[in-house]
Amino acid sequence: MAFLLRVELPDVPGSLGALATALGGAGADIEAIEIVERRADGRVVDDVLLELPPQVMPDALVTACHQLEGVNVAWISRYNAGANLSMDLEAIERFTEDPTKALSRLVEVIPETFRTDWAMALHRVDGLTQAIASSSTAPKLVAEADDWLGLRKAKVLREVPEWDSTVLAASPARGRDGKGMVVVVGRHGGPAFLPSEVARLGHMVSLAASVQSVRG
Repeated sequence: MAFLLRVELPDVPGSLGALATALGGAGADIEAIEIVERRADGRVVDDVLLELPPQVMPDALVTACHQLEGVNVAWISRYNAGANLSMDLEAIERFTEDPTKALSRLVEVIPETFRTDWAMALHRVDGLTQAIASSSTAPKLVAEADDWLGLRKAKVLREVPEWDSTVLAASPARGRDGKGMVVVVGRHGGPAFLPSEVARLGHMVSLAASVQSVRG
């Protein structure tokens, strides 16, 4: 059973090794570790993709982590079976395969790249906000979507009541043709989007929009 663990720990030699040892001792099989954010206070945020046997409960991992000095579990949840942590370069390879569909391809890979539950790309046609691409689990559009098309930079969005406990982030996607689009991503229940994740999302969306407008 796959789980995603987001953990904060001191950015010092030996911390990651101690974490891996603690997780292994609790019964976890680590598949991948990715740095999400390095902070000015000397701490780092890591995402850990791991497998747990059926008899091991996620709470055991939290307990093991909290026994380490300076380590704090920010989030743990089920992760899509067989999924891997996807690096940004792999996502770029995907959406440059067919530049005319760069934004749609980006939407496809965002959940794996940013560990979100869904993503959608929106634009306005004849005065109506519509999705030009979306994940299979993306929710139905709400009235707030009209305002998102006016975004000038990537940012965290306020939660939408209809999308129960979903944290949101979005980035405008303006190509050279000047057409305004926006890519919105969501996580059910968390964890909250870190500033570094929002910045990465903005860079990735801008790149895909540029590729599509130049080659499309």
